[in-house]
Amino acid sequence: MEHNNYVIDQMISAKSIAARVEALAHEISDYFKGTDKLVVVGLLRGSFVFIADLARELDLPVEIDFMETSSYGNAMESSKEVRILKDIRGEIEGRDVLVVEDIVDTGHTLKHVIDILKTRHPKRLKICALLDKPSRREVDITADWIGFEIPDKFVVGYGIDYAQRNRNLDHIGSVRFVEE
Repeated sequence: MEHNNYVIDQMISAKSIAARVEALAHEISDYFKGTDKLVVVGLLRGSFVFIADLARELDLPVEIDFMETSSYGNAMESSKEVRILKDIRGEIEGRDVLVVEDIVDTGHTLKHVIDILKTRHPKRLKICALLDKPSRREVDITADWIGFEIPDKFVVGYGIDYAQRNRNLDHIGSVRFVEE
């Protein structure tokens, strides 16, 4: 797919994503089996497609909530300054919580969110990330479930954007900039 100054090369197909989401949902359902209700917290905006597909595959009673953070703006690099733009509405004290993230890159955003949620004393707090870039990690944080480990490439699609574009792609693609 070609845009003004960049091309998107398919990296992970829609079919591969669907199969992996189904497998993740089975693993997560097994882990939380017996819970009275799993609170699934999606980190907006990048996780919205992933959380919708994952939640539909979970064989558990589920409550869905969202947090919105900002550390990128329209840039390709994280500013490392994480701001909470929208907090969850529900109480999580004594409850099972699954944080769903689109991509773990430097880890700053996810670590900040997890640190905040831990102060609210959930029963269990686990993380599921669609994509993981361990080569970029700057803080000590690891997701409990990972869809795909990817190399250090800038990616878009399946909810992930570049300057608010390309979220609607059904696959994950790597962005390659071209000379004009």
